[in-house]
Amino acid sequence: MRILIVEDDAVLANGLVRTFKQASYAVDHVSNGAQADLMLQESVYDLVILDLGLPKMDGMEVLKKLRQKGSKVAVLILTARDAIESRVKGLDLGADDYLTKPFNLDELEARVRALIRRGQLGSNLPLHCAKLSLSVVDKTAMNGEIPMPLSAREFGLLEVLMTRANKVVNKEQLLEALVNWDTEISDNAIEVYIHRLRKKIEPSGARIRTIRGLGYLLEAQKDD
Repeated sequence: MRILIVEDDAVLANGLVRTFKQASYAVDHVSNGAQADLMLQESVYDLVILDLGLPKMDGMEVLKKLRQKGSKVAVLILTARDAIESRVKGLDLGADDYLTKPFNLDELEARVRALIRRGQLGSNLPLHCAKLSLSVVDKTAMNGEIPMPLSAREFGLLEVLMTRANKVVNKEQLLEALVNWDTEISDNAIEVYIHRLRKKIEPSGARIRTIRGLGYLLEAQKDD
């Protein structure tokens, strides 16, 4: 899952980025509305955490332009504007949630999880392939009843493959899902993660096939 944080308070932004990275999300951060508008045109996100009092373009305008383009990405407004009029305007413009500062971090994380549950997966049910199951909400992977330890990158990679199970996923899609602005991931690194995942998921009856020249495909193993 990929989150865009739009916040001009550097201390708060750094804390949010660190928190959500530790929770295994891929996170980008921009500090003004114009940058946010540009990033939302160029990249795909599962969730936007949006401040309103931003330099260069107000957060309400960012939200308005986003919805005018037909984007359905989940938007959580996080702002010091606590007037009822601001809440109503933000929700009417298409925000999915509205939280005022100061806020409780546990509550913010819970709201993010709730929005993601209602987002592109459309459900809080785990993803399945053979005996392999993955909960995006709880950030856990299981082989039947046995927990499967995964690094944050391995989890992100498996999430993409399981969301598109039985379909070919190319390296560009995997890189897009995993990369942050401050981190570069090479094609070779993707191959290393795939190699590690193959070993970990093999006992579950799921496998990752390499489709030469196209990408990777997650499927249940077939009996020979």
